[in-house]
Amino acid sequence: MVEYRADVLVGCEHGEHPDLVGALKAEIERRNLGAEINVVETGCRGFCAMGPILLIEPEGIIYCAVKAADIPEVVEETLVKGRVVERLAYQEPVTHQRICHYEDIPFYHKQMRLVLRNCGMVDPRSIEEYIASGGYSALEKVLTTMTPDEVIQAITVSGLRGRGGAGFPTGRKWSSTKHAHGECRYIVANGDEGDPGAFMDRSMMEGDPYAILEGMTIGAYAIENVREGYIYVRDEYPLAVENLRLAIERATEMGLLGDHILGSDFSFHIKIVRGAGAFVCGESSALMQSLEGSVGEPRPKHVHATESGLWGQPTALNNVETWANVPLIINMGAGEYAKIGTTNSKGTKAFCLVGKVRHTGLIEVPMGMTLREIVYDIGGGPQEGREIKAIQTGGPSGGCIPSHLLDLPVDYESLAEVGSMMGSGGMIVMDDTNCMVDVARYFLDFLKDESCGKCTPCREGIKRMLDILTKIVTGNGEMSDLDKLERIARTVQRASLCALGKTSPNPVLSTLRYYRDEYEAHILQKRCPAGVCRDLITYNILEAKCTGCGRCLRNCPRKAITGERRKLHVIDQALCIKCGICKENCVFDAIEVS
Repeated sequence: MVEYRADVLVGCEHGEHPDLVGALKAEIERRNLGAEINVVETGCRGFCAMGPILLIEPEGIIYCAVKAADIPEVVEETLVKGRVVERLAYQEPVTHQRICHYEDIPFYHKQMRLVLRNCGMVDPRSIEEYIASGGYSALEKVLTTMTPDEVIQAITVSGLRGRGGAGFPTGRKWSSTKHAHGECRYIVANGDEGDPGAFMDRSMMEGDPYAILEGMTIGAYAIENVREGYIYVRDEYPLAVENLRLAIERATEMGLLGDHILGSDFSFHIKIVRGAGAFVCGESSALMQSLEGSVGEPRPKHVHATESGLWGQPTALNNVETWANVPLIINMGAGEYAKIGTTNSKGTKAFCLVGKVRHTGLIEVPMGMTLREIVYDIGGGPQEGREIKAIQTGGPSGGCIPSHLLDLPVDYESLAEVGSMMGSGGMIVMDDTNCMVDVARYFLDFLKDESCGKCTPCREGIKRMLDILTKIVTGNGEMSDLDKLERIARTVQRASLCALGKTSPNPVLSTLRYYRDEYEAHILQKRCPAGVCRDLITYNILEAKCTGCGRCLRNCPRKAITGERRKLHVIDQALCIKCGICKENCVFDAIEVS
């Protein structure tokens, strides 16, 4: 029998692995351990490459890639006998050492999990757990000991900047909204996360919704004359909507939201609005158009939203990560928070580290940490035999930063100087198997579909740039195309109506700046150095390495490969569609791409 009370934290999005949670609860019930073992479904702990994860407290034992079939052994060995199941512990990829405890895993060593402190550690549906972890103490402090002006002063001193991409000082935005003329004021949380490969906002809304609500409530108190706030969430995030809706209900029931919050004269209500999934609605004016029930299209910003935003009233719009920072600043103290980060970029930033690294996932690091530290020390570096080629930050409108700039500190100004941007926090790592011309083409193809089409520079400019890139990757490019591409990119950058259009040329301009030799190889040599662009590559079987095992032959979808067992196989180039399945299946590295 277990002699202590244990919490088994299931580190995956709520409901995503019901078989695992169900198996765990059923096994605990079968053994009559319900009084000693508490199963908690948490949000994402960030170590996505290793999920689903079980964290067993108070020992801090962590198990990775757990399946329902593993549960009986976990319960028997760890929860009953107190022994570690070695095969489920994290395995360090270089030394192959098994690491059993959460705090010993290198992925977490250089992180500073402040905003994400509760994600994966508490039940996001339990307001009691949020309060027990220090939640709502900041709101109580604000309502009992601080004036609205003092709150804004604290946010200003902290140096907090918008985490949605633009990096505008939050304190200045709140002050502008407060002092603008209007019948009332609104605050909005932007949870419309549309960047490919990004899930920071989703994880926060799913894993720690109360922090967002508390931050918005403090913001409403500070700005004054704010009776209503809105959280704009992508329709593709049903779990985020579900957890936020429950959080609003529970906070209202407990007097932490709604009328007369904590017995004061201050009242504030929050509503959830589901967006239709248009990427452009991440832009502030388009988002507000959508909130009002209109088509989500950007509008000229002759007047800022802080003066005339939602329904023509002063509006403070911040990203959900920005709002989640607010209680942290109040509790920590503005001065202490300002000690984290760089001179002009304070605090921490959450990133989605994805792509060609060993450990993908959701991370949080202090501003100013270098790309090298993030990619190698946290991400574990590239796969064996591969080399880092570029890091793309800022979503599809961000730039590609070459490997020789890996020692660049990650902050707003440094990224902008090299032709990229912070964005909402997407970070895609690319290795030597990525073609940078094709990368630029991919992001422009995405932006073409997501452009609202309202302004000519963006609507026509993106299409024209995409046409030129398609021409180049299919082997029909000319050197004069590079000058055309750059001229169009500069025009779109200067003349587009909103930030989507103005930043859309970044993938093109950054790859032209740092990888011009790849463009020239595609045009002059009709060759793709990375072996990606189908019209410029050929698959061949190397005689010296081919064993005649037949794996390539059996898996080829076009039957383009012939050969007898234990003899050299040959690819019929007329039939080959260059899908790469043969190379993926060859265990002897006998397929050459040229």
